[in-house]
Amino acid sequence: MKWEAEHMSNQSGKIAVVTGSNTGTGYHIAHGLAAKGAHVILACRNLEKATAAKDRILADIPNAKVAVEHLDLADLQCVKEFSERMHSTYQHLDLLINNAGVMIPPKSTTKDGFELQFGTNHLGHFALTGRLLPLLEAAPKARILTMASIAHKSGKIDFDDLHSERKRYVRWASYSQSKLANLMFALELERRLKARKSSVSSLGCHPGWSSTDLQRHSLVVRFFDLFLGMNAKKGAAPCLYAATEEEALTYGYWGVTKRGEMHGWTGRAKMTSRARNEQTAQKLWAVSCELTGVTYFEDTQTP
Repeated sequence: MKWEAEHMSNQSGKIAVVTGSNTGTGYHIAHGLAAKGAHVILACRNLEKATAAKDRILADIPNAKVAVEHLDLADLQCVKEFSERMHSTYQHLDLLINNAGVMIPPKSTTKDGFELQFGTNHLGHFALTGRLLPLLEAAPKARILTMASIAHKSGKIDFDDLHSERKRYVRWASYSQSKLANLMFALELERRLKARKSSVSSLGCHPGWSSTDLQRHSLVVRFFDLFLGMNAKKGAAPCLYAATEEEALTYGYWGVTKRGEMHGWTGRAKMTSRARNEQTAQKLWAVSCELTGVTYFEDTQTP
């Protein structure tokens, strides 16, 4: 479908948290929502860059409602503190866009000792979502969007060595594992929300091959970006569609659909059988709870 951000319905009155929104697809997701009247919270690790992003949005949309908040997904204490601020500031949240991520960096770890890609892309967002869920359930029909990738297709969840502590670190394998985890999380969360009869919906999305700063760790990727990459605004469209359109609730995973899902217009994206494996997803959920210390759907859950 030839759907663009400009086709989005009015979002006035909605409150949206967008992680990693100072640049790339995250910036265009935030910009698109703000242009349609949503109050957008730029949840970013680098406050200076986030403030510059806010200024760019306000230059384009002078009446936009945009706030900046510090969030480092590679630090579970920071995730907790961010969530506490959200609970003390807002009565509800309508949208949580789990967009931030890192791609193929040199081997490194989060503050809590997790492999950086799995720890940031999956575990950070897993913890954030659980801590913000009460605010999302306080909204009439909130949505949670988790950014996956076509890289999930080559991903495998290695429960014996999630953090590449025993085997040789392969950057692309770790990235693909984290993106598979993102999609499995989005799908498993939706199953659990439905079982709970929650008003919240969880969907996955992907941006195709979008030209963004995410590719900074690879000269090869940046070279091919000149020929294969599309602009980040178009890459943001599937997420915005999934976050706002009623029709999006009929399917769990949206992305661009042409040339191996690297380009094109928004449509139903393909999921691997591994991504749909419910037994593996349940195991990943249990491991994620154990590693982050965050459990879902319990009355004792604190912000």
